[in-house]
Amino acid sequence: MSRGARVYSRSKRIERVLVGILLANLAVVSAKFAVGLAINSLAVLGDGVHASIDAANNILAIVIIRVAAREPDDNHPYGHTKFETLGALAIVVFLSVSGFELVKGAVARLATPTSPIDAPPAVFAILVATLLVNSVVAAYETRRGRALHSDLLLADAAHTRADVFITLGVIAAVLAGRVGWSWADPVVALAVAAALVVIAYSIVARSVPILVDQYVLPSEQIRREVERIAGVNRAYAIRSRSTGDRRFAELTIAVDPTASVREAHKLADQVETRLGQAMDFDEITVHVEPC
Repeated sequence: MSRGARVYSRSKRIERVLVGILLANLAVVSAKFAVGLAINSLAVLGDGVHASIDAANNILAIVIIRVAAREPDDNHPYGHTKFETLGALAIVVFLSVSGFELVKGAVARLATPTSPIDAPPAVFAILVATLLVNSVVAAYETRRGRALHSDLLLADAAHTRADVFITLGVIAAVLAGRVGWSWADPVVALAVAAALVVIAYSIVARSVPILVDQYVLPSEQIRREVERIAGVNRAYAIRSRSTGDRRFAELTIAVDPTASVREAHKLADQVETRLGQAMDFDEITVHVEPC
């Protein structure tokens, strides 16, 4: 399969995952807003806003993954795959906005206490149902994100996975309201905001190294692997990076100065094969120097 066909196939598989998750998130959004309005809960409405951001992220991700699948062109000779990682960072922006709104509302409610939350059994059942949906969505998206090496799916999965803990907190606030703890709702909203901060940091920590071309493997590890090949005197000027599901390496090997051009190219081919098989690199550029 050619590189272009491989990228297109991967993008279509990611897109199918995102469409399925979008439908699930829309169902969760509807349920959470209905619950929040019914019981006038800041925590539940905030959770609904957070879930709606999940749905918006899915739509944005579908657009971005189509851009990332485009073939290399004059302006992007290495392809468009890093647009997928940029899309993962866009999730951080949405998280920051929703986190700020949650903190602002929670502080206001703490300053002006309201009556405790009273959730009917039917409403409570909806909360539990959305918790189960989010658990399934998060597990599925994480599994597919790892299988497809998709930064976008993994970032969105982290966002969705937080919903599981957030909804657990909301359920705790509802139960606390039944015993008269009116302060529990805004406190849970603050906990939601704290969870968003943690999620945002994890996405940034995973995305930035790819955008700044941080090494995939230490140069010393690659050097040791290459110098095991008979005929390679030394390996140096080693660099590696990744983007999307592809890993790249570039290095120079020193060979016997009496080696013929054919022998030097054969060694370079062996290096490419070794790094591809042993270290899962997709594209390897080997420079040969007689030394």
